[in-house]
Amino acid sequence: MKRIAALTCAAALLGGCGSSPTTPTNTQPNTIVFTAQLSAANEVPPITNADANARGTATITFNLTRDAAGTITAATVNFVYNLNGFPAGALIRLSHIHEGAAGVAGGVRIDTGLTPATAITLADGTATNVTFSNVSVKPEDLQLVVAIIANPSNYYFNVHSALNPSGAVRGQLVKQ
Repeated sequence: MKRIAALTCAAALLGGCGSSPTTPTNTQPNTIVFTAQLSAANEVPPITNADANARGTATITFNLTRDAAGTITAATVNFVYNLNGFPAGALIRLSHIHEGAAGVAGGVRIDTGLTPATAITLADGTATNVTFSNVSVKPEDLQLVVAIIANPSNYYFNVHSALNPSGAVRGQLVKQ
């Protein structure tokens, strides 16, 4: 009888040692992709000058670091875009994500790093695979990343030209 009691106690102790941890496991994605269909007609106001036929596509990838609870603790962004329909020799001076629903102009939120000093010349009015990789998001802007993921249609990507310094083509973000 003493042996049965001892074995029962040992089994209970070993059973308690083998229990799984209660720490939550993060199952949220660490890569989130958005696209945007860029058009001069989407700018506010719509473009009516020589850039009026400009179009393009953008793919924007958020690379996220999360803690065990799924909270975003760091982020980088990759931008890839293609442009066409610009006049030959057009200069692309800026490109970034703005906050603003369709038809509403808003402030810049995440910049690619393109500047007037590093402008891209579209010799034949087109550009293919314009890429800006590993653009860091500041720690104080991580809530912005959360907001974009939650409601991408409230944000847009646009490209500025020398002819249209306020924006030449624009498209709302769409989560893929």
